[in-house]
Amino acid sequence: MWVFFQTLDPRIPKWQMDQSLIGTNPGLGFRPLPSEDNVESTLIWYKGTDEKNYKMWTDALDDFLQDYRTPGQVSGRGQNIYNCDYNQPPPKGMVCDVDIKQYGPCTLENHYNYHKSAPCIFLKLNKIYGWVPEFYNESSSLPSNMPTDLKDYIKEKEQKELHTMNTVWVSCEGENAADIENVGQIQYYPRRGFPGYYYPYENSEGYLSPLVAVHFERPVRGIIINIECKAWAHNIKHDRHERMGTVHFELMID
Repeated sequence: MWVFFQTLDPRIPKWQMDQSLIGTNPGLGFRPLPSEDNVESTLIWYKGTDEKNYKMWTDALDDFLQDYRTPGQVSGRGQNIYNCDYNQPPPKGMVCDVDIKQYGPCTLENHYNYHKSAPCIFLKLNKIYGWVPEFYNESSSLPSNMPTDLKDYIKEKEQKELHTMNTVWVSCEGENAADIENVGQIQYYPRRGFPGYYYPYENSEGYLSPLVAVHFERPVRGIIINIECKAWAHNIKHDRHERMGTVHFELMID
């Protein structure tokens, strides 16, 4: 019996994938979240250049990103961080670095651009032990309901940076015609998706999920804008009610 327990790795869950409560379809989350006393809300609302007003949101992002800024805070993280790339996945026992210096204007020093009424929202995929994405890594096999601008982006990557095609792509857009018009231009940092070398998640010490910073460059002020973001892979289904592969929030800047 002692030998049996010695062979069990506490980091490996007993129930995995289809057998687990989480299942096989990752959810998509966003930050910053509204305050805990308003847990049902998905509205990010503030007055453009009023620091006292937007500080609640930037403080929430500071807290969320603290582990990414200070590797020593995460158990086991530090000695086993590896600078991964598409051609350089992590060796066994190592975890990929997440470099928050690559997030363009979406940094603590820049107040995540909230002070310019052009805020950044961070996206992350929920962790599922052992899940491996099945990438849309050929422009000829993209789904019909994928946004046109993302299709164009993938085609460009296929032509110029073929080695980066193993990515879980991300799209954010307004939910209806008015929202699409009001949301304005959107940029993604450090790239438009989650690189495949972060997967599978195996509960390794020090692992941090990759992030995508979504920068809303010039949303129309004074109106609620409904936004839906999606993660794209062959084995990611989209179901807002089940919170699978998609996330909804509203943005309003007075």
